Amino acid sequence: MMYTIEQLREVIKAELDKQEYVEEPYSLFEPIKYIMEDGGKRLRPVLTLMAYNLYRDDIGKALKSAIGIEIFHNYTLLHDDVMDDAELRRGRQTVHKKWNSNVAILSGDAAAITAYKYIETCEDPYLRRVIDGFNQVAMDVCKGQQYDMEFETRDDVTEEEYIQMIYLKTSVLIAGSMRHGALIAGAPEHEYKELYDFGGYLGLVFQLQDDYLDVYGDVEEFGKKIGGDILCNKKTYLLIKAFELASEEDKALLKEWVVKEKFNPQEKIKEVTEIYNRSGVKEALRAKVDDYLEKSRIALDKIEVPEERKVRFYEMIDFIGKRKK
Repeated sequence: MMYTIEQLREVIKAELDKQEYVEEPYSLFEPIKYIMEDGGKRLRPVLTLMAYNLYRDDIGKALKSAIGIEIFHNYTLLHDDVMDDAELRRGRQTVHKKWNSNVAILSGDAAAITAYKYIETCEDPYLRRVIDGFNQVAMDVCKGQQYDMEFETRDDVTEEEYIQMIYLKTSVLIAGSMRHGALIAGAPEHEYKELYDFGGYLGLVFQLQDDYLDVYGDVEEFGKKIGGDILCNKKTYLLIKAFELASEEDKALLKEWVVKEKFNPQEKIKEVTEIYNRSGVKEALRAKVDDYLEKSRIALDKIEVPEERKVRFYEMIDFIGKRKK
């Protein structure tokens, strides 16, 4: 049986609703429950189960570890929001704003440990490779976050460096989710590695779209304030590309906005967005997204299972390619 994306979401929701990860003291796990219950796309556990379902139908055997990957993802969000001092996550107060930073950090640590407990529930023959793979993913996420923080104080970040940073920070967890599902389903090594590449390209698309939606998205759909990246001079693909493609006049104007310490927030968002519009960075980003979507299709084509079993993956490519939140 091939499960639909919606069916997998329902299976994941039912498992999460059990809240079996909540222990005593409740105050340690309440923030985890809070960030887990506000939905999100559940992209990573869905991809884990989809990859497993390519080869096997008994997805219940992969469910616990898929939930573990979702818990780990939310742990990264808890800490990421503290470092960014973000106010909103999925349209709600972030944990460190609702409680405080100490709570967010400690509950994040507890979430990371809980994630490992769930991930290692796979069958014994796969356990060593699962842990090795997940250790690599977890470390890469930390490396990506470090590069992201270092980029904040640099004004010479290249497009190549930026792509490498978002690959580590965002893509590897999506890639690792795909690899994990296929690995514990008994897929051949070359195929679970292709699925890792497939997920990596989708992850790059996902982050590039985040950059796009932060400027051009709708706050109601996106669930975050629009223009936040502009206000904090975050090194996004749009900003880096604007310094490359803009006219000399616009580069100078953009530099002024970046170094200016006192400004009207709405004016800065408006002026920088207009520079982006004039320099063609929106189109450059869309072209990059289309390139990675095509590469993800090529990777998927190399998976040697009946084509009808890959239909959901092609649907996922289309879904991620068109997302607005």
